Amino acid sequence: MSMMKEFKDFALKGNVMDLAVGVIIGAAFGKIVDSAVKDLIMPIVGAIFGNVDFSSKYIVLGDIPAGVANNLADLKKAGVAVFAYGNFISVLISLSSSFLIFHSPESWLITSFESI
Repeated sequence: MSMMKEFKDFALKGNVMDLAVGVIIGAAFGKIVDSAVKDLIMPIVGAIFGNVDFSSKYIVLGDIPAGVANNLADLKKAGVAVFAYGNFISVLISLSSSFLIFHSPESWLITSFESI
């Protein structure tokens, strides 16, 4: 049996196709969750905490070289050590939202099927 035929037989098995579909759906769903967090949730959280944009919050850990602007993008480009806690907060909210979106329907379905 040729190597190409063996690969074709392997690739067309159900598990590999299911995995490929899962990866594609997961990537699309990840973009939806990122957009929901960035465009819907974070502005509300920012308004609650006084119109704060969390993605631009940081603490400079080193000296800022002369001629480098004091903003996150320029500091990172210059190689200055920066503790970007705002981005971490955004990612943490995104992860929590993903968990709630995935887990809530799953637990609801499990409890409704257990009662049958």
